[in-house]
Amino acid sequence: MNPRIKLLIVIFGLSITAYGQKYKSFESKVRFFSEATLENIAADNKDGSSVFDEESKQIVFSIPITSFEFKKSLMQEHFNENYMESEKYPKAIFKGEVINYEEGKATQKVTAKGDITIHGITRAINVDGEMEYKDGKLYLKSVFPVRLEDYKVKIPQVLWQNIAEEVEVTINFIYKPI
Repeated sequence: MNPRIKLLIVIFGLSITAYGQKYKSFESKVRFFSEATLENIAADNKDGSSVFDEESKQIVFSIPITSFEFKKSLMQEHFNENYMESEKYPKAIFKGEVINYEEGKATQKVTAKGDITIHGITRAINVDGEMEYKDGKLYLKSVFPVRLEDYKVKIPQVLWQNIAEEVEVTINFIYKPI
């Protein structure tokens, strides 16, 4: 092949990758918090993964349910077996678009619009957050409510004072270019 054609192909390929970078998370923290009358409940998960395509503004999250860690092991067992049915529904997944993302802006308020699947139920959702680009990494933070009833997560009558009907979900993801 002609060396000039090879050079043009390489330059063209580099220009495509420079525009519309794709990012993959390498660090994550997902937390849910339930404020209730008798006891607050919180759990953390560091095993989430996410991909963000800067050009299309598409974003996907996958959160393994069994990776949520509680302070009390019995809570974790009940969460997985009785409420979330983790064997049957092993992941929470969000697929959507960051509708107001501006490429190249250092810090910005954003809204992700898409579908979230929890406990086998998929619903449309809009979530506000913040994206920050610094030191070659992309940081995403968001806090939003999830109503358990919307995803058919059943709370036994005996425990209704222990678990709130709405939990607060906090996500923090750090991405690197791929």
